[in-house]
Amino acid sequence: MNPAKVRRDRLEALTDLPNIGPSMAGDLRLLGLRHPRELAGQDAFKLYRRLCELTGCRQDPCVLDTLLSVVDFADGGDAKPWWHYTEQRKARWPSL
Repeated sequence: MNPAKVRRDRLEALTDLPNIGPSMAGDLRLLGLRHPRELAGQDAFKLYRRLCELTGCRQDPCVLDTLLSVVDFADGGDAKPWWHYTEQRKARWPSL
């Protein structure tokens, strides 16, 4: 969902989260997550590594940016576009 349209009082489906569409919601389900609240307290880097393991291929770096965005949002941060997190990802994992 577009971050500008997200409403915290209407978070029932994974696609209600900022930056999450049907495909990324499928990836979250593959990780065992079923509800937006389950992202609170997660480590986006660990989720990314696990997703790569489960799919058998290295995911695009923007997937990690998206995971960073939804974990931050679930932990109380503002809804921001996924690319807002690119610098954070590059600072922590420059080789990705």
